[in-house]
Amino acid sequence: MKKLTLALAGSALFALASGALAADLDAGKAAFEKFTCASCHGADGKSSTMPAYPVLAGQHQDYLEHALRAYKRGASGAPATANTRKNAIMGAMVAQLSPADIQNISAWLSSLPSPLAVRK
Repeated sequence: MKKLTLALAGSALFALASGALAADLDAGKAAFEKFTCASCHGADGKSSTMPAYPVLAGQHQDYLEHALRAYKRGASGAPATANTRKNAIMGAMVAQLSPADIQNISAWLSSLPSPLAVRK
């Protein structure tokens, strides 16, 4: 009986976690569109309008979150010792993002297929 209860509880937690992840991905896609990220990085996150703009699709979620927070710190005038990134365009774009937007956009982008790969 204990094993059955434990299995059901585990299944319920897994189902809830999967549902939360899907909601975050949907919110990330919506925020990517709302904040016009596609105007530079492409609607798929990998078809940038200029070669200098990075491919975002398939990038690691933690890296994307760190980069967006660093641009936000740079735009707020934080000292260089605060691990900032300074770019006028990105600074203006990320100034509009909430912490939840940053997390959701990063999760959505990291879930997309892309040419980024680890080759052996």
